[in-house]
Amino acid sequence: MAITTADIKALRDLTGAGIMDSKRALEESDGDMDRAQEVLREKGIASAAKKSDRQTDQGLVESYIHSGGRIGAMVEANCETDFVARTEDFKTLAHDIAMQVAAMNPRYVDESAIPEGEEVDPSEACLLQQPFIKDPSMTIDELIRETVGKVGENIRIRRFSRYSLGE
Repeated sequence: MAITTADIKALRDLTGAGIMDSKRALEESDGDMDRAQEVLREKGIASAAKKSDRQTDQGLVESYIHSGGRIGAMVEANCETDFVARTEDFKTLAHDIAMQVAAMNPRYVDESAIPEGEEVDPSEACLLQQPFIKDPSMTIDELIRETVGKVGENIRIRRFSRYSLGE
């Protein structure tokens, strides 16, 4: 099947991937748009693993206040450069994670932060292991790795805080 520029543009619009990555994914999937998206997701996860040891000393602090002002959350999201910190993809990720913290009330960023001897379910207590509230088929960690594939830099959630009236 011949891959058209319209197919490549459609895949780019859906995923945010680059032109050549979109073309290769469509070629690999014989023009199947759903399979091409899956190929790009897998490549994004693989590239995220390669970048995981890079230093992240830029980023932003994002806040989310739930309607009514009774619950709020702040998240420190870090990346490698100030340029990526200003991108819409990074800002959206930080906002979605702040919303996740407000909704799901995690206690730790990941399993390594759980004190020794404490018995907790990591899928409930750890932010990175929680199912994403907007798409429960993926975890927060997978959401971050997907964004790493789009922006091309390592991303970490350093810390977060949740506030609720009366707690």
